[in-house]
Amino acid sequence: MGSDAESHHQTLDELRRKMAAVPGRGELSAARVPRSAELRREPLAVPAALAGLLPEGGLVKGSVVAYTGASSLLAGLLAAVTESGGHAALVGVPRLGLLAAVEMGAKLERLAVVADPGPDPVEVAAVLLDGLDLIVLGLGGGAVAPARTRVIAARARSRGATLVVTDGHWSNPAMRIAARTAGYGGLGVGSGRVRTVGLEVEVRTRSAPPRHGRIVLRPTAGRVEWIAVEQAAPVTELPLDASGAAS
Repeated sequence: MGSDAESHHQTLDELRRKMAAVPGRGELSAARVPRSAELRREPLAVPAALAGLLPEGGLVKGSVVAYTGASSLLAGLLAAVTESGGHAALVGVPRLGLLAAVEMGAKLERLAVVADPGPDPVEVAAVLLDGLDLIVLGLGGGAVAPARTRVIAARARSRGATLVVTDGHWSNPAMRIAARTAGYGGLGVGSGRVRTVGLEVEVRTRSAPPRHGRIVLRPTAGRVEWIAVEQAAPVTELPLDASGAAS
């Protein structure tokens, strides 16, 4: 137990050193951002086909988003942020393929990966909030106590960083996004090669009706394009958090 605790503290110390070295973020995270300034923040970049489903046209900086569903959408978020010059981290989501993110435009030099964050992945994410624009956090099927979610949400807000939580329960996030794979194209007789992947996406916020849409992912010239298509039906088969509770 002592060795595990020591290793965990060493990991956190190393992350703090790396965060201090991220250009352009250290000064911002060192001081609290006034609420008036928070309201003027531009949203965090997302794939253009997803932007139309989000009330602000992107992920609100300083917010917490609960996500359930296909990992390709998470890969797209990481790609959009790092390609636009931001810095991101993937914590506790070892099965998300980085190749998919790269094919969507991700810049790996701006992406930190903590595949095994140890016994407290939320603490690791809290450290990363100090220096990065987007953190995608896998909860390993667990639930985070409401008192702690409020503390982490306040930290994200003050740092101007966006936290996306998946594979677990997080109470009262600012937004919930659910996505499911809704079909493949290019699997005709004698072919067997996937040409397109369809996603049905649902977005819920605290103050607006749910939004639904369909997105097609299509490989083109070594890159995966995101294409918005007609309105999709509600994602009724997919819970909005890993506990199965929709809200």
